[in-house]
Amino acid sequence: MPELSNLAAGGHLPGILRQLSGLGGCTHPIRLDGHHTEYDVDTTTGEIGRVLQHLDSSTLPAGQLLVRCNNRRTTRCPACAEVYRRDTFQLITAGLRGGKGTPEHVATHPRVFATFTAPGFGPVHNRRSDGRPCRCGTHHDQDDVLGTPLDPDTYDYEAAVLWNAHAGALWRRFSTYLRREVAKRAGLSQRRLREHARVSFAKVAEYQKRGAVHFHAVIRLDGPGGGDAVPPAWATAELLTDAIRAAATKLRVDGPVIDGRALTFAFGRQLDVRTIRSADFNDGQELTERAVAAYIAKYATKGAETATGALDRPLKFAAELAQLDISDHARRLVRTAWTLGARKNLEHLRLRAWAHMLGFRGHFSTKSRRYSTTLGALRDARAEWRRAQAAAAQPEQQIDTTFVLAHWVSAGTGLSDVEAWLAAGVHGATAIEAQPNRPGLEGAAA
Repeated sequence: MPELSNLAAGGHLPGILRQLSGLGGCTHPIRLDGHHTEYDVDTTTGEIGRVLQHLDSSTLPAGQLLVRCNNRRTTRCPACAEVYRRDTFQLITAGLRGGKGTPEHVATHPRVFATFTAPGFGPVHNRRSDGRPCRCGTHHDQDDVLGTPLDPDTYDYEAAVLWNAHAGALWRRFSTYLRREVAKRAGLSQRRLREHARVSFAKVAEYQKRGAVHFHAVIRLDGPGGGDAVPPAWATAELLTDAIRAAATKLRVDGPVIDGRALTFAFGRQLDVRTIRSADFNDGQELTERAVAAYIAKYATKGAETATGALDRPLKFAAELAQLDISDHARRLVRTAWTLGARKNLEHLRLRAWAHMLGFRGHFSTKSRRYSTTLGALRDARAEWRRAQAAAAQPEQQIDTTFVLAHWVSAGTGLSDVEAWLAAGVHGATAIEAQPNRPGLEGAAA
């Protein structure tokens, strides 16, 4: 490798290893050109004083500043996805047993773990839990067949894609219906419910093998102030479960009219609601806070590509589909989304921009305001800890007030072949998945 020889000959190898180590295993970093200068400020006069720190990208071993991509997808960057998964785990756990600013008594509030599925769009190959064969008469041992239609020509691909496109709207309306059903069971109006109780939740979207989105959610009943307040005596897990089932059953969202067919969307019949800390999870094992948090966090880093073998990035042209190594079922779902995206009455759904997601454009993990902490707060706390560590390492540099001048522009993404090889060694042979674009080819500065 000539590049490696040049780095070694120029004495830059130790520096670039340190720079790559700071990425924490990120395989697709953002490359930036620019500079950052930090000045001391006299708090009495307001005058800018000496330079405390100066960084110029041209002086760095890689020639640019490398910043983590922070992509949540395991197929794009396993290291950054792992950080996202751990943060999601902490967020969910905090809402189940306290911590991170949430009081510990939330563990005593009524809490359930609910799964909302999509309706059917046609018979698909499956593996039955009762040991009976699939409808095709075969016991399927391989996952590559599961979820694919028995007859692709009669499968309702349009409804499947449009279901995904309306799944976010379904959840938003469900949250309204749920509060209504809770109030009804408590003998209160919706307005007065706010004075007695609050519904809090955290959810994550998951793709089934057939390419339809479904939701896993932790739903909790709190007092009127959210997790800080004790719920009223009438608030029980049984009441919450009953309200969830009633709301999901009544829920309907009107869809578009396609070729004279008016579509209406609802959740599927398979609604699963289980009380947390009950023995009805995994063959009678207790459904613990840790099990729920781990289950939800696992799906926060996955997308359509994991379940169906579809894409993990947007399409630019429909012709790209012919060159992609994906399943026929995934290809038809993507093509259907692309074709529907050309219709004027569906412009608001932005189906072409989200064809790689099979029409779904919602956030993968969302929560209500009072459920627990936020991902942003967790990231800020981590950044503050790093700043404190850096300040402790250089006590003579501790200054109360500073002035910063910085200018950065994108210079591409990814690692060169030598950088990727070195990074794999630094981070224990981290898999370099998703081939990176060379610097300057993507998002290059003008």
